[in-house]
Amino acid sequence: QVQFVESGGGLVQPGGSLTLSCTAPRIILSTFTLYTMGWYRQAPGKQRELVATFTSGGGTNVADAVKGRFTISKNNSKKTVYLQMNNLKPEDTAVYYCRGTTGERDTWGPGTQVTVSS
Repeated sequence: QVQFVESGGGLVQPGGSLTLSCTAPRIILSTFTLYTMGWYRQAPGKQRELVATFTSGGGTNVADAVKGRFTISKNNSKKTVYLQMNNLKPEDTAVYYCRGTTGERDTWGPGTQVTVSS
């Protein structure tokens, strides 16, 4: 069973930075590369929303709210997707989820909490 696991969340002051990681320890590399990966978040009382994803064409799609501050990247050899978050704001506080999709599967990680507060 494919599982994704997020890490790197925590408490950070406004203006600070965090890097989230999403790994897939239980699948082989050739399976991991089939997935289109992305990051989503859900703030208290709000719906889950897209943060940044890779597209099927190999590009990236980044939400306007984080454009210029957040960067998605991946290292296939490590089966890991990253979300570099800079200049964090209190409104970035949310649970951040990793998501992997293929034509047949849609798999979410359990999430990692990011809290931006002074």
